[in-house]
Amino acid sequence: MKGLAYFILRHIRSVFRYVGGVTYLVLQAVYYGVRPPYQLGLIVQEIDYIGIRSLTVVNVIAIFTGMVLALQTAHVLTRFGAKGFIGVVVALSLVREIGPVFTAIMVGGRVGSGITAEIGSMKVTEQIDAIRVMGANPVKKLVVPKLVATVLVLPLLTIVADILGILGGLLISILELRVNPYFYFSTILESISFEDVASGVGKTFFFGFIIAVIGCYQGMVTTGGTEGVGRSTTFTVVLVSIMILVSDFFLTKLFMVF
Repeated sequence: MKGLAYFILRHIRSVFRYVGGVTYLVLQAVYYGVRPPYQLGLIVQEIDYIGIRSLTVVNVIAIFTGMVLALQTAHVLTRFGAKGFIGVVVALSLVREIGPVFTAIMVGGRVGSGITAEIGSMKVTEQIDAIRVMGANPVKKLVVPKLVATVLVLPLLTIVADILGILGGLLISILELRVNPYFYFSTILESISFEDVASGVGKTFFFGFIIAVIGCYQGMVTTGGTEGVGRSTTFTVVLVSIMILVSDFFLTKLFMVF
């Protein structure tokens, strides 16, 4: 029993230490982020890396997700003679839940691991210490641009994913169910409200924040050379995925209240 109690206490202590470290990093990022000079050039570079270079994987996943949703719902709706409303099911599922979550997980896996690998490699090779020696602040130079870019880009990627997913559902609806494209889009426009879109896109600001903060923090605390970079990168991917799903539940409950 003492061993179990010690094990639980040690992990609780580790969780609080981790949360405290992340909170301190966030406070630093906010403090240095609002103070000039602003790193606009670095932010643009991060937007290109995080946003533009993530489009391919996001587009492919979104299209096939919409197609799979249409296939799965087609058989059920056909039983009830409601196959014409397949667009509503696909669009609502994508806009409110699947689009934001899938996009965040895929971008989190790609971008979060990349951020951790980049900063972690700089940490173990003492480049971050060199930045401090030169009189620059590593949080302002490394963390703030990545945080700002991720928070700005992820909602845009989600909107693109939603649109492509709906088009993927349209393709299956036409080929498999012979649904009229005009009727497909008209039912979507009649059924989806601004609140549906806002709740889905609104989550992604928080998801982007989670991805960037975890990726940067894991890079900052990396130790153990190249093996340590690998461990931190793996931990980032796992933790980002878990935190996105956990936060999605609470954010969904929050948006339902409003």
